[in-house]
Amino acid sequence: MLADPACAAENCPGLFAGGREPVLANPRLAPNTVPLCFDAFAVLFSGVSRTPLYAAERLTRASIGAARRVDRADAFHEEDRLPGRVRSELSDYVHSGYDRGHMAPAGDMPTAEAQAQSFSLANIVPQDRRSNRGIWASIEESVRRLALRRGEIYVVTGPIFSGSSAEAVNARVLVPTQIYKAIYDPARGEAAAYLAGNDGGGDWRAVSIETLQQTAGLDPFPALPAAARAKAMSLPEPHEFSRNRSGSEESFQSWAKRELYRILYRLWRDLMRSIF
Repeated sequence: MLADPACAAENCPGLFAGGREPVLANPRLAPNTVPLCFDAFAVLFSGVSRTPLYAAERLTRASIGAARRVDRADAFHEEDRLPGRVRSELSDYVHSGYDRGHMAPAGDMPTAEAQAQSFSLANIVPQDRRSNRGIWASIEESVRRLALRRGEIYVVTGPIFSGSSAEAVNARVLVPTQIYKAIYDPARGEAAAYLAGNDGGGDWRAVSIETLQQTAGLDPFPALPAAARAKAMSLPEPHEFSRNRSGSEESFQSWAKRELYRILYRLWRDLMRSIF
């Protein structure tokens, strides 16, 4: 192990629910881990996968309001706090066919400096382009809107590597099979997680924290009571952005077309679930 993960909680305790960092339940994930604290998020980086194993955030109504006023400026960079032999590099993603997918989203960052930090490759996984720009972007926006409604939530996001072997870009950076985003509302004592495939299919499901721990090999909220761990709170249905990438309002026709597609997709998904 490269560093003691406990120091992450000591350096940035406000980012973890109950002041307790996530716990790795799968011993295969434990070797060569490095905890890193940033202004608005914390990660546990793996020197095995060369990705974060999780990114932890505390989102509030005020922080999301501030993030809405920060212009996005993409500036991916290597994390110089990591040893060169284990960190991922910009060259790993060149012609990889994958997006550089944020675990702590740039859109959550309340300041320009925090947003710049989110482009560290220590916060990035190889993500299917359709998923990153489609269902996953919708999940991220839904969580931000949930934070605006609830006032305060804790969020832990990370990759899942299923199976006995995993694809690797540039023979160095492991590609997740799934990605999760766990949410905890401390005021209501509720929690659940989004679980989505990293394959562009657009499928997702809501699971309890107990189920997530069994699937991901990681407990995102170790301070959570057993009752809240076993029952999944109701999560908002992911929806598209209300603004396009240039920041201007979308047309009514575009909105209507998108909403119709969303409704039809939801009906189809519910039908398939009822059959299978």
